[in-house]
Amino acid sequence: MSIHSALEQDARSGFMNDYLEALALVERLHRLLLDVIKDEFERVGVLEINAVQALLLFNIGDNEVTAGELKTRGYYQGSNVSYNLKKLVETGFMHHQRCEIDRRSVRVRLTTRGREIRDLVEGLFARHADGLQSRGVLGETGLEDITHALKRMERYWTDQIRYIY
Repeated sequence: MSIHSALEQDARSGFMNDYLEALALVERLHRLLLDVIKDEFERVGVLEINAVQALLLFNIGDNEVTAGELKTRGYYQGSNVSYNLKKLVETGFMHHQRCEIDRRSVRVRLTTRGREIRDLVEGLFARHADGLQSRGVLGETGLEDITHALKRMERYWTDQIRYIY
């Protein structure tokens, strides 16, 4: 093996290690986010909803959507969305209504209770954003760089699903 090919192999190996570390970090951050939401809910006494459901309410916001729309936006997997939407309707956090045009489709929107949860999560995120910035953990450009890099990875993975398989 030549010195040049050995250096290329080391560079590929280093990139692969960095890639695997980034994947593990994204996964850990998502689980940690759910734990942060769970802890906030325990602190304020909200016990009838879990962190995944709260994040779902936050992402729906003021919109009226179908489960299919949530799946196509890439937020959730199929069975998880259906299960959590059903639970949120049963517990009074969401309204549901059959679509007039396509009776198989159900549209959902937040109830007053659902909007209260959304506002609680939004307040938590606002405090975190302020803390990250005021403590110098991340500045505006650092956060923009992270977001742009993650969006490029998302586009790459989406292309892999669409065009490879």
